[in-house]
Amino acid sequence: MVGAPGPDAPARTARVWPAIALTCLLIATAGLYLWNLPINEYGNTYYAAAAQSGAKNWSAWFFGSLDPNNFITVDKPPAALWLTGLSVRLFGMNSWAVLVPQALMGVGAVALLYAAVRRTIADPTRGAVAGLIAGTVLALTPAATLMFRYNNPDALLVLLMVAAAYFLTRAVASASWRWLVLVGVALGVAFLTKMLAGLMVLPAFGLAYLLFAPTNWRRRALHLLGAAAALVISGGWWVAIVQLWPADSRPYIGSSTNNNVLNLALGYNGVDRIVGAGDTASHGHRGFWSTHAGVLRILTAEMGYEASWLIPAAVVAIVAVAYLAVRRQLTRMEAAGFTTWTVWFVICTVVFSYMTGMVHPYYTIALAPAVGALIGLAAVLSRSAAVAMAIAAAAWGIYLLHRAGLASSSTRWLIGAGAALGVILLVAARVKWPRLTPVAVAVSLFASLAGTAMFSLATAATPHNGSIPNAAHTADVWPTVGSRFGKTIMIGASSDNVDPQLAQLLSSTKTTWSAATSGAQAAASLEIASGTAVMAIGGWSDDPVPTLDQFISDVHAGKIAYYVASGRMRSHDRTGTQIAQWVVQHYQPVKVGGATVFRLL
Repeated sequence: MVGAPGPDAPARTARVWPAIALTCLLIATAGLYLWNLPINEYGNTYYAAAAQSGAKNWSAWFFGSLDPNNFITVDKPPAALWLTGLSVRLFGMNSWAVLVPQALMGVGAVALLYAAVRRTIADPTRGAVAGLIAGTVLALTPAATLMFRYNNPDALLVLLMVAAAYFLTRAVASASWRWLVLVGVALGVAFLTKMLAGLMVLPAFGLAYLLFAPTNWRRRALHLLGAAAALVISGGWWVAIVQLWPADSRPYIGSSTNNNVLNLALGYNGVDRIVGAGDTASHGHRGFWSTHAGVLRILTAEMGYEASWLIPAAVVAIVAVAYLAVRRQLTRMEAAGFTTWTVWFVICTVVFSYMTGMVHPYYTIALAPAVGALIGLAAVLSRSAAVAMAIAAAAWGIYLLHRAGLASSSTRWLIGAGAALGVILLVAARVKWPRLTPVAVAVSLFASLAGTAMFSLATAATPHNGSIPNAAHTADVWPTVGSRFGKTIMIGASSDNVDPQLAQLLSSTKTTWSAATSGAQAAASLEIASGTAVMAIGGWSDDPVPTLDQFISDVHAGKIAYYVASGRMRSHDRTGTQIAQWVVQHYQPVKVGGATVFRLL
């Protein structure tokens, strides 16, 4: 005979259900990010080729070289490639080995965001609810679904930023310099992932600790100095090694103007991204992939589809929690968390809205953790905010679904009806029937998250490859590149585009480089298809390597077997143009498959 539940049963249930709910969330997140992952092939072949090179040569792995013979590095520091390169070394060069690490990073980011937000709220039940909402928002943001299924560095970047936020939460709770040092370490590695982009959230962390750590001002300042030292060490050791390494025995630092890592960090991956530089902003990146700079950019065009679904709700959350803060109704930890995520949100929103250099919509993945955290916090701190957020999220989601042409009118009406019902239930639960709260929350979440969930599922169902992937096809006149979901977005250089005859020809060579070709993307495709080292003339962004004299010397030394015409030449690519002209003047072309090839030996 089963006895009655003991007096501690409710407490035990309160401890167990968050773990069960979190497990379900993480399983669902893994399913979304891993489902049918090979449709993206190798994703960004540029970084996939570098991972393959790192799997073959430890030196190329350390430097982040595009080819295993260390001619030139990719345009980012190598932290993300270290993980993907190890995966390829362990499991071979295949789509799963290249893309699964990013999917697992996404699951880890959701778990860490849950943990950070949960610890912000004193009540464990409300903290768990806030954390689950935050994690769900992150998991279902289309930019997150896109990039956690892709091999650009942004997946690791966001994981490290969220990890730093979790460490900060632990540090603020007890004024712990040890946890704060881990914040510095995480951001230092983020710098080695995407350089200055990894430090965007630094002001949010510093301000929150300075204002709310439970110790005196002097110790707070000293702790922050220690964390800064940890950041410099963890982010600077690789830079120092590369700077001190003789330039003639390491690869050229790709996308720098002078073979210098600091130039890469402060220029191409730094200030140039924000304000543009010379012809950098004229390469079609600024206006083609996003609207003009301004406050509405984040809500419109592709950025709107990838990140804005819950931004109106996040704005409501900021206003509501700020009101509670002014009335001194927040605990110290709640105020610290609110400060962290609000400053994070504001910095990223302003940067992405007004940057005039190279800007791509998928950058907005960095907004998703802050949006999720703010909504989660406001939902449990203020029922009035929960009502307003449900209305804002559902209304904006219905509009975006209509604009994208994704859902039928009946589906949009259903979401609207769900939002109305959720609002009624939330009000009823607050006024008279508190037992309705779980149902009210569930209905409100359905209406709030339906739009972003549908677009995330469409994103996961859409094949992507190339250097600048977009989430999913839409019905817009602009920026659509097709009219149906399920068609590949941003087809770029792909190993599948390389003729098998050409791949076999290159794989049979024994020279240092099987071939040379103009541009890193073309070289990456040849490398993956043939499994050989290919010299990328001009690198990713028209780097001045090799010079014509260097190329001629390598050819005469028997280091390059073939020159493959890539069709990538730009009018300002002076080095590549000179080399191509020299090759045409001295060697005869032949057709291999559909490619024009010059035998240099």
